[in-house]
Amino acid sequence: MAPVRFTILGPVRAWRGDTDLDLGGRQQRLVLALLLARAGTVVGLGELVDAVWEDDPPTSAVNVVHRYIGTLRRLIEPDLPVRAVGDHLVRHAAGYQLKVGEDMLDLLRFRRLAGRARQERDPGQAVPLWAEALGLWHGPCAAGLERGLPTFVAIDGERSQAMREAADTALAAGQARAVIPALRQAVGWSPLDEPLQARLIATLTADGRQAEAVEAYQEVRHRLADELGIDPGPELAEAYDRLLHQKGSPAAKEPERTFVPAQLPPDQPFFSGRESVLARATALIGEGHRQGRAAVTLAVDGMPGIGKTTFAVHLGHRIAGSYPDGQLFADLRGFAAQGTAMTPDEALRGFLGSLGVPQETLPAELHALAGLYRSMLAGRRVLVVLDNARDFEQVRHLLPSAPGSLAVVTSRVRITGLVTTGGAHPVPLDLPSPHEVREGLVNRLGAARVEAEPAAVDEIIARTGRLPLAASVVVARAAALPGTPLSDIAEELAEAGAGLDAFGADEDTDLSAVFSWSYRALSPGAARMFRLLSLHPGPDVTVAAAASLAAVEPRAARMLLGELATHLLTQSRAGRHHMHDLLRQYAADLSTRHDGPGDRREALGRVHDFYRSGAYEAQELLARALAPPRPPEPRAGVTVPAFAGPEDAMAWFDAERRVLDAIVEHGPPGVAWHVALTLQTHLHFTGRLPAWEATMRRGLAAAVADGDLAGQAHLHRSLAGALFNAERDDEAPEHLTQSAALFERLGDRPGLAMVELNWAYVRAEHDEHQEAVRHSERALEIFRSTGNRENEARALRTLAGSRAQLGHTRDAQDLLRETLSLSWDIGDELGAGHSWDLLANLYRRMGRPEEAMARWEEAAGAYKRAGSPAALAEVQLAMGDACRDAGEEEAARQHWREALGALAEPVGPVAAQLRERLGDR
Repeated sequence: MAPVRFTILGPVRAWRGDTDLDLGGRQQRLVLALLLARAGTVVGLGELVDAVWEDDPPTSAVNVVHRYIGTLRRLIEPDLPVRAVGDHLVRHAAGYQLKVGEDMLDLLRFRRLAGRARQERDPGQAVPLWAEALGLWHGPCAAGLERGLPTFVAIDGERSQAMREAADTALAAGQARAVIPALRQAVGWSPLDEPLQARLIATLTADGRQAEAVEAYQEVRHRLADELGIDPGPELAEAYDRLLHQKGSPAAKEPERTFVPAQLPPDQPFFSGRESVLARATALIGEGHRQGRAAVTLAVDGMPGIGKTTFAVHLGHRIAGSYPDGQLFADLRGFAAQGTAMTPDEALRGFLGSLGVPQETLPAELHALAGLYRSMLAGRRVLVVLDNARDFEQVRHLLPSAPGSLAVVTSRVRITGLVTTGGAHPVPLDLPSPHEVREGLVNRLGAARVEAEPAAVDEIIARTGRLPLAASVVVARAAALPGTPLSDIAEELAEAGAGLDAFGADEDTDLSAVFSWSYRALSPGAARMFRLLSLHPGPDVTVAAAASLAAVEPRAARMLLGELATHLLTQSRAGRHHMHDLLRQYAADLSTRHDGPGDRREALGRVHDFYRSGAYEAQELLARALAPPRPPEPRAGVTVPAFAGPEDAMAWFDAERRVLDAIVEHGPPGVAWHVALTLQTHLHFTGRLPAWEATMRRGLAAAVADGDLAGQAHLHRSLAGALFNAERDDEAPEHLTQSAALFERLGDRPGLAMVELNWAYVRAEHDEHQEAVRHSERALEIFRSTGNRENEARALRTLAGSRAQLGHTRDAQDLLRETLSLSWDIGDELGAGHSWDLLANLYRRMGRPEEAMARWEEAAGAYKRAGSPAALAEVQLAMGDACRDAGEEEAARQHWREALGALAEPVGPVAAQLRERLGDR
């Protein structure tokens, strides 16, 4: 089917082939018009509502817009299935984006042609491009709809600017006649636009049509007098004077020399790395200019010391040749150590002076200054670098607006308004890679010196935390001491420990001083939160954890973290905030000085309680065989996480895994073993066998140190399970024996029953099925006496497996059907999956492959619903083997690939078997 073609340069219309499409009523057409006008960018839902209803939207406004979007989506892609997203009208979190190419929208074709005309050095070659571009206009933008929308007005402004440039080019080329029709049309739509009227008179004069030129002047003069009560301005009056005296066109005059500012600071001579960010920035700039959009703006942000200014200056020097009308630079002092931030008024006066405007002629009002500044930049290609900005209000009036210019704004905060209102492209700077830091060392110190001491270089990279400012301080010291081995410098850093004393002593390079500029800007609550975050046990923190750490409500914690995220933290993942190691040390130094020992001890205790109680609540929702001991009640001020269900709990374990691992390894013994034990089910379900073993070993050591016998009993049993699943069951019996002895000593019958069931697994694995039956029956007796139906089903499944191996096939089938019924009654999806899996294996041994495959399909579905990827991988492995045996090699490989993809970490026996079958060792 032919694609849809749209027009917005005039009435909003759409065609498919030669068929004019019905775009619906005015409101729906207005939604489409705004999406077309902003083609390629996201239009906020609120913006669409405001455009349609202005100041009084109905309560159903959002739903109505959604309905319009659905109708338009089906209009553009009529074959799209119901509820499908489609390729053109795309939903984003913030609104909608219409993706169209130049062949689909006249606005994009106009911008492309105008861009080509501006780049053409020969005026004679540029005139036809201008004529073709202007010929696409058939009326004001979105004619017939709301005219006051700023987006439509801005596009009309693009037409007026293009018309003026086209007329000037045509006059210079001696081809005035080529643009007269478009000029007449333009002044018809904008009869009070004096620059356009002046150019119409000039082109008519140049074409020898003096009478028409006089008529045009008289008409606009009367209109100005009647409608505005004013006389023609200087430009219009000059055009009429030239008409009367038959003078040459202004375009034919020798151009006056214009001062071209070049204010970029010197480039860093040893700059290296950042190639991917530079490539992205260059691509954003190029795409913006190719589309003929208003001036492109890049918003460069990052933590203190990350190298924002160095990056912006280097980028500026790299692309300066594309901006022949100059480069403007201002340090806005948004976070300066001393003095106040530069005001927009001060920056504008400096820029206008650099552009040749005498200071005594500058207006007093900020808006008048901004208007003059934009007028001076109109028609020019200028690079503006605004360094160290504090907020959007500081830079709002400093951004160029005319197409062809570029603004690069750097800030240690993420200026949201610059992106949402200013239309900037965010360019966040993260830490450079170790390779990039090493490359910087080579550039500064030479390859021979760096390659001679690789271990010392690795130590320097680690000690500086890859922070460019810290690395530059160390490299400068090494460069100043060319005879000093790098190992000595690395040793100095090591002797300084985790402190910041090794990184400079002057204002510009002292990391503590640089960090303090941001710290001093914090509110008291955010400053306290920043200090306490140095106590957090893991690499990143959530709102809930931070709330417990600081003993504040989650809502308050979210606000405080939001404030910190604009100064000192980075958001590594959705809802998770990360602090650089050197910032963490700075925060720890501050906390030691400003927070009392008791306050620090309580804060650390609260965050440990948060994770211990949260992990316990999460594992309670998972299908675990034996509940761990309940931890003590958390301290006051702790907000214990709540979970919607098993899937939410598993996701929490995944997200908090590094923090929980840190607590198990370094936390107090009484906290560490509790947390380790709660991780068992998650590690088992996801197939992380090495992590399961390592975590239980650490947890067991902590339980021994804590003197907790119940913890030791549970951890011995869990460690045996990890070893058994890793097919290292030579050590597993020893831990089962110790677990049984401890449960016996504690009088814990459910614990003893689970150990009996675990013994049944071990015996069955060694084909000792009579022993396995006896262990299963002893476990079954205890589970039934205590009313534990879930574990009753587990014991019956184990019993069925051994009975089947002993040749009691019918008995095994009956037992497995009983376990299915039990699992369904109690809503145990995981248990049902195990029963289906065992039935499938039973049917396979009976030579009934089709029935086996059907049961495995049921098992796979149950495991997916239960959120057990490890069990799902084992089923997919078995299904693949069955397909291979049936000669269906491609189907087998597909099952094996899906099995490998299901594993969170491709390690362990199942992963090894899968790689072997896929030929990937």
